[in-house]
Amino acid sequence: MRFGPVPVGEAAGLISAHTVRSGGETLRKGATIPAEVAARLAAAGVDAIVAAALEPGDVGEDAAAARLAARVAGPNLRAEAPFTGRCNLFAARAGVLVIAREAVDTVNAVDEAVTLATLPPFKPVVAGEMVATVKIIPYAVPGAVLDRACAAGAAAALRVAPYRRARVAVVSTRLPSLKEATIDKTLRALADRLAPTGAAIVAETRVPHAAGAVAEALAGAIDGAGADLAVVFGASAIADRRDVIPAGLMAAGGRVDHLGMPVDPGNLLLLGARGGVPVIGAPGCARSPKENGFDWILHRLLADLPVARADIVALGVGGLLMEIVSRPQPRDGGASAGEDGEGDGGKP
Repeated sequence: MRFGPVPVGEAAGLISAHTVRSGGETLRKGATIPAEVAARLAAAGVDAIVAAALEPGDVGEDAAAARLAARVAGPNLRAEAPFTGRCNLFAARAGVLVIAREAVDTVNAVDEAVTLATLPPFKPVVAGEMVATVKIIPYAVPGAVLDRACAAGAAAALRVAPYRRARVAVVSTRLPSLKEATIDKTLRALADRLAPTGAAIVAETRVPHAAGAVAEALAGAIDGAGADLAVVFGASAIADRRDVIPAGLMAAGGRVDHLGMPVDPGNLLLLGARGGVPVIGAPGCARSPKENGFDWILHRLLADLPVARADIVALGVGGLLMEIVSRPQPRDGGASAGEDGEGDGGKP
């Protein structure tokens, strides 16, 4: 592509690099210059226009953006018509955004003329939400550069994993120090979290804070109510793999896959399963409607995305979330405790 000032008499058919206003005539940036407009600008005293001219093999910005967007867009994504060298991708349904990060990085490394930006990986999205944008920086890009970018961007490098698990069971354990109103509030917060995903609470059980009671409740919720995901809210935070909730899960014939994660609030989350049904031992912060590490795991599981130990331990970078001032033991030591214990602190 050629770029630079050209005599206005030779500008017809080229692309205007900047907006030009003169003699009542306005030539918009990025517009193809009509011959009659060039003539009127010349009559108004304009000598030269900064313009771009495509050369053989060049691909215009809109066509290039659309082609790359089509290459990287996977299931449940739609591309809108390109404009000014930009093509946006939108979620076609609710779910979790899955990104082949290495492919995105490789696309962006091909040439400065080609860019691809996305939302963070594993972000929950709703239908109609913009999740990515392809932007071609100049007015055209050499075809060879576009070919390399499309080759670097793996087919379907971006996709939305739709929510598949819809039947959630909740087991809440009781201790004398825990108010029933707190459990009620916890259930409302969870129901609100589930609403955008299409999932709902299908079974809710409150039992003593004892391993045997947790085991019986989990078995009943999964075998009896047909839950495809179970969440256990403990009256006391999980302090060890031998604590009440993990012991109850094991006694119910389940397994503990991982305890703890490098996300705060959310450190004391337990992940396990009974048969093919995932089980989350919720951290105390999950009682709060504010985003915390529980949300990150919950949405992946609802979308039936596997969550392994390696996935959890990789959450540390970016895992320090906003401080909750009502947590029993705030990080900075300067906040007062709240009755709900929205953080994980304390292990009462």
